Amino acid sequence: MPMSLSTQEPADDDQFLMIAKIDNARSVSNILKAIHFKETATVFASSMGLKVTVEDAKCIQANAFIQEGIFQEYAIKEDQLTFKINLTVLLECLTIFGSGPVGGACTSLKMCYQGYGCPLILILEEDGVLTDCSIKTLEPDEVLDFNFCSTNVVNKIIMKSECLKEAFNELDMTSDVLEFLMSPDAPHLRLSTFGNAGSTTSDFPKDSDMVESFQCSQTQTNRYKVSLLKPSVKALALSSRVSIRTDNRGFLSLQYMIKNEDGQVCFVEYYCAPDEDLDDPDH
Repeated sequence: MPMSLSTQEPADDDQFLMIAKIDNARSVSNILKAIHFKETATVFASSMGLKVTVEDAKCIQANAFIQEGIFQEYAIKEDQLTFKINLTVLLECLTIFGSGPVGGACTSLKMCYQGYGCPLILILEEDGVLTDCSIKTLEPDEVLDFNFCSTNVVNKIIMKSECLKEAFNELDMTSDVLEFLMSPDAPHLRLSTFGNAGSTTSDFPKDSDMVESFQCSQTQTNRYKVSLLKPSVKALALSSRVSIRTDNRGFLSLQYMIKNEDGQVCFVEYYCAPDEDLDDPDH
């Protein structure tokens, strides 16, 4: 008879520097899908939980935060453990029993990591069937520091995600860039694209039902490459709220609040550097 996670012998757990257990593996896989736009990710484990970072072209960085409280059990023996992992393989293992609930069955997950150079071990269980996966970890790269600190934030808007989802659907994604205009004065928040069919705009006044918080201190217009922002649509689709912030350099932070099936909140944050090529107004 297969052993469930709860009845496994804990004797050999002492060798691991990190152990995390969760009753519903989808709480982890759904968040990771929201940042899965490159093959590899860097994992930072600390007493606060897990931060998983994916970046591309030194222009965009996505961070998924899975707080310690999301797990039923979470133990770590060092201040921080860092390793790189193939995110595609990790997601394939996490969804080995399928990605949706079948007949109400939940896949439980136990993650173990022994330290530098060791694999990440996943033990998944569903309906008494146990599968374990060992995923090779890689030497972590230096991740980008966007140096995005709250003291340099010029404009910040928190809004319900549904209106931004609609706006993204209506914008012309043949455009190379997406322009954000944020201002204390009308139109407050304007998103513009400049595609094959001409330009399209979506406006969000600050007194709209969809805008929950509006803190804009100066008018800013910045453009960002659509190709860089497209991956963030995955996080937007899962989220209920989004915080849009820009700093004094024009860097963009999109922070998505995502509730899992148990009603717990996780965050996914995207940082994007502004597009430098602003010479051509019809760019």
